Amino acid sequence: MSMLKEFKEFAMRGNVIDLAVGIVIGAAFTKIVNSLVGGVFTPITAYLTGNTDVSDMAYDLPVLVDGQKAASIAWGSVAQATIEFLIVAFALFLVVKIMNKLNRQEPPPPKAPSEEILLLREIRDSLAKGRS
Repeated sequence: MSMLKEFKEFAMRGNVIDLAVGIVIGAAFTKIVNSLVGGVFTPITAYLTGNTDVSDMAYDLPVLVDGQKAASIAWGSVAQATIEFLIVAFALFLVVKIMNKLNRQEPPPPKAPSEEILLLREIRDSLAKGRS
């Protein structure tokens, strides 16, 4: 089998194409979420905190040595990334929940009892009649 033919079979499998579509849609959705966080949530948080850019917010640690630059904890960028993650995670949760609901199948109906079971039931019933 030639390498080109093997690659074609690999690329045309359903799982590979589904994965590629998922990655493209995920990248586009990430841009939407980043825009939503940067354009809506960040300005609201900036307004409430009085700072223009939340991602630049940080807590400066005290200087331990004179002349040394103070270290800081950049909590603003962590908060912004956390909000972005939570939005993406919640959206994916909703998508998976909807997909599971759409793919849910009814359980198959119970199988009819086999000939042997029917015969055993008849024997049981006739034995029960004989004892009464």
